[in-house]
Amino acid sequence: MPLAAPDVARLFTPGSQYDLGSDRTATVVALPETELALPTGRLVACDPVVGLVDENEPFLVVVPPGRYPVTLAVVEVRNAYGPGSSDTRTAAALLRVGDRPAVWWQLALSEGQDEQALGQDDFFGYGVDAGAGCFLDASAVGPIGELVEQDADPVVDAIHDAGHRPATVADPATGHTMVAFRTGWGDGHYPTWVGHAEDGQVVCFVSEFFVVPQPGRGPAAG
Repeated sequence: MPLAAPDVARLFTPGSQYDLGSDRTATVVALPETELALPTGRLVACDPVVGLVDENEPFLVVVPPGRYPVTLAVVEVRNAYGPGSSDTRTAAALLRVGDRPAVWWQLALSEGQDEQALGQDDFFGYGVDAGAGCFLDASAVGPIGELVEQDADPVVDAIHDAGHRPATVADPATGHTMVAFRTGWGDGHYPTWVGHAEDGQVVCFVSEFFVVPQPGRGPAAG
């Protein structure tokens, strides 16, 4: 089976604690939030520096156009590098498009991806080489991508300055925006899931960054 979805409710509940082994624990300490415009309802998740050029296919699932909150699950890792040390990491990013809870999940797929082709604990996701990911509307990929190609420094600076809060980057000419965020321990390959209500309606998207363990996974996952 493909990689199991995380326990999103727990991941986005302040105070949730995880045992990371070797006397390390991670606790959800903050849920910073901002808003993202999706004028076409077609969501793209990618590296905000490299991915806008190389990986810009929207997910197949389309939601009603609108403005939706993006929330980050920020955890504090105790004894991260030894006794008494600590670190703060972004464990996941959630874009909520509905008020009802998600009761079942599927991997967010783009054109040409087939979940049936995946092996045990495999997944489709996006690669990160800049230590950050982002959400943006498919219509914003071109304008924001041109800004990044001309000069990526403002984007990198905005993400750095935001710390573990979501950073909003806008194209002044068109008004298109993206929301960028740090990804777990940095570079890697990260999945996104689509959350559905009981009647099948899409209520959220969640990108996970493998900071804390999750149930239902093989030993190599998470």
